[in-house]
Amino acid sequence: MKIKSLYIAAQERSAGSLFITMGMMELLKRNLHRVAFFRPVISSATQRDGDISFILERYGLDMAYDECYGYTLDEVEEFLVKGQEYLLYENLIAKFKRLEEHYDFVLCEGIRKSFLSPLLGYDLNLKIAQNFGASYINIVSAKEKSPKEIYEEITLENEAIAKSGCSHFASFVNRIEAPVKESVMKLLGKRDERLYFLREVQELRMPTLEDLIESVGAKAVIMGEYDRLRTFKNVKIAALSLENFLNHIEEGDLVIVPADRSEIILALYSALHSANYPNIAAIVSPFSMELHPNITKLIEGLKGAKIPLLSIDTDTLESAQKIMNVQARLRVNAKRKIALALGIFYESIDIEAFEKRIARTQNSVITPQMFEYKLFAMAHAEQKTIVLPESYDERILRAAEIVLRRGVAKIILLGEKERLREHSRRLGLDLEDAYIINPKTSSYQEEFAELFYEKRKAKGISRKAAKEFMDNENYFATMMVECGYADGMVSGAVHTTADTLRPALQIIKTKEGVSLVSSIFFLCFETKVALYGDCALNEDPNAAELCDIAIASAESAKAFGIEAKIAMLSYSTGESGHGADVDKVREATRLLKQKRPDLLVEGPIQYDAAVSKEVARIKMPDSKVAGEATVFIFPDLNSGNNTYKALQRSSGAVAIGPILQGLKKPVNDLSRGALVEDIVNTIAITAIQAGSNL
Repeated sequence: MKIKSLYIAAQERSAGSLFITMGMMELLKRNLHRVAFFRPVISSATQRDGDISFILERYGLDMAYDECYGYTLDEVEEFLVKGQEYLLYENLIAKFKRLEEHYDFVLCEGIRKSFLSPLLGYDLNLKIAQNFGASYINIVSAKEKSPKEIYEEITLENEAIAKSGCSHFASFVNRIEAPVKESVMKLLGKRDERLYFLREVQELRMPTLEDLIESVGAKAVIMGEYDRLRTFKNVKIAALSLENFLNHIEEGDLVIVPADRSEIILALYSALHSANYPNIAAIVSPFSMELHPNITKLIEGLKGAKIPLLSIDTDTLESAQKIMNVQARLRVNAKRKIALALGIFYESIDIEAFEKRIARTQNSVITPQMFEYKLFAMAHAEQKTIVLPESYDERILRAAEIVLRRGVAKIILLGEKERLREHSRRLGLDLEDAYIINPKTSSYQEEFAELFYEKRKAKGISRKAAKEFMDNENYFATMMVECGYADGMVSGAVHTTADTLRPALQIIKTKEGVSLVSSIFFLCFETKVALYGDCALNEDPNAAELCDIAIASAESAKAFGIEAKIAMLSYSTGESGHGADVDKVREATRLLKQKRPDLLVEGPIQYDAAVSKEVARIKMPDSKVAGEATVFIFPDLNSGNNTYKALQRSSGAVAIGPILQGLKKPVNDLSRGALVEDIVNTIAITAIQAGSNL
């Protein structure tokens, strides 16, 4: 039976309830438009619940905070003291049912079992889930437990769930080390299909500088543009001489040093720019002591990355104790941690099995969030390798890390290995899983130069010139795709469109039967995703070229799960207009129907008739496309580029692209103003294109 609600509960604090809740919400939101989040019991009324706030903000749920919880722990105890347990459950069920009526799915998160008292009953979560009729997910923390202890917890929890009569959806054992997992599985004997293990990753438990600032009241003295969400691993006190202390610093350390120890502070800044020393995360000065003005002036004048320097009121020892007690908090803007957490979640679960058991509503709604999650899921399934030639750009490195952490694709970076490793460490990034190739010293140089010479010798290129071309990152990366060492390429954050596209046209070339390379943009509106082409490349395509653009765009739509209903746009609808421009669109529509009678197409058609059912009923009442178009083909670049930008700015639609189509293998161009999120999405799309042979 398909389920419409889930109840997630953990045994203890720091077991990872929010981690699992986030993973399940991500899974739900890529298929369902309206998902509610509900915590039947929260710890306090005076302080906003962190998990509710996180889920509401990250997933943009259309819910008020008060709708997301039932009672506080104190209120629950009051019901029980008065002997009104029946009333407690009655009221909670009423609130839950209201959510169930108005939403496609209700995801519940219980109170940690460690918060419960004998009066409340340690089985409170199971009782609530039972009354809700919600399928149950339990979480066991493996941290600092023996295999036998973990095995016993799993067994006891499963017995309790079975005894309660709740439907058991899944059990998660979180924060487990590989050797412990093997021992637990041996104790369990046969594989339990409902049991999933999530590996322990130190970084998820490491606090950030933002956590530090909030928790201990630290004040920023020098920050610059430094990432406040960078984590720190260990706390070190600079109590030794400079020469000896440098032997003890490690990657990601937070160093406590008095502001009057100028020699150590300056040495730590020097270490940041030295390949011989690790990169520390931050410096904290106790006693709220200020740096000497000349030292401040010297540091602020340094070019490049700077170590953040914070101050704290307390003395050295008390400061160290406070900092070591700072708890890591998962924040909505912590993209690196979220990517890592979701990557671990998805590598551990059976996505297909989960989705088969979750009820889906039948509607055509696709939100930008749903579309983005579907992109990640599709790319994750393909596991293609994407080469990024502009690897010295910070945005590219940050996007590459997110892609690797989420398991969206494998990444090849082009550049000098040590330089890239050092640059990424200074940014606090983990790119150890990226494969780095230096085009200038690569063993592929000769192979690529010879192949390029063979492809271009008819155009007059010499072997020497062919070899020089392979020193260019875009040409080298394109050749990697052509030779199968990479499945796709993404460039354009630094280079022009011509710099990205020219090597692709010379080396990869267009597919058989395709007359030109074209582009599409995905425009993600509030409840719909549509394709717009060609808005970036072809200035004034003729009728045959418009037909090819429409076919390629329809295939792209299908590959990304969008039903292709093609509108061949013009200033006239149907047979009402005449002139060279509208006749071109009319001829393109005729050719398209002749070449691909299986496609739904209408043209010439005006934009209002293509998107509005009311207008369509008047202008084209018998059309299967009018009023419902999903693929919009513009007659020229001028109208296409202006229209997509006008829609993007006026409606708040999310634009993804341009995405190139028509090449034998995928190469995609970025805007030079691309954000990290844009680059991540483009890499995911390129991976999907590689898997779909688009």
